[in-house]
Amino acid sequence: ILSRGVNEVSDCIFCKIVSGEIPSKRLYEDDKIIVINDLNPGAPVHVLVIPKEHTENILTASPDIVTYVKSKLPELVKMLKLDEKGFRIVINTGEDGGQSVPHLHFHILGGKQLGWPPC
Repeated sequence: ILSRGVNEVSDCIFCKIVSGEIPSKRLYEDDKIIVINDLNPGAPVHVLVIPKEHTENILTASPDIVTYVKSKLPELVKMLKLDEKGFRIVINTGEDGGQSVPHLHFHILGGKQLGWPPC
């Protein structure tokens, strides 16, 4: 659990979830990330992979956390049982990119045929 400090923003909802201030059911957690269900799922399986360290988006993230999350994705996809039929991984960046929370997070979606484009 991250204590409040320079790597956390006091009004960031994801930082509050990471710190435990806002309770959540964690599907997975380690020292760098948490994985929770999306509250407004766009597919039968829709989870968020949230780095514990606060960074606004993929452009401000350290290469280390991006590499770490990338390395965990196959394990998470298998855990969610999405590896057989397919899945989508999405990173929304900025307002026009559909990012609604200014804390880097990765969406993993699956469990049905997903159309394209997504909007």
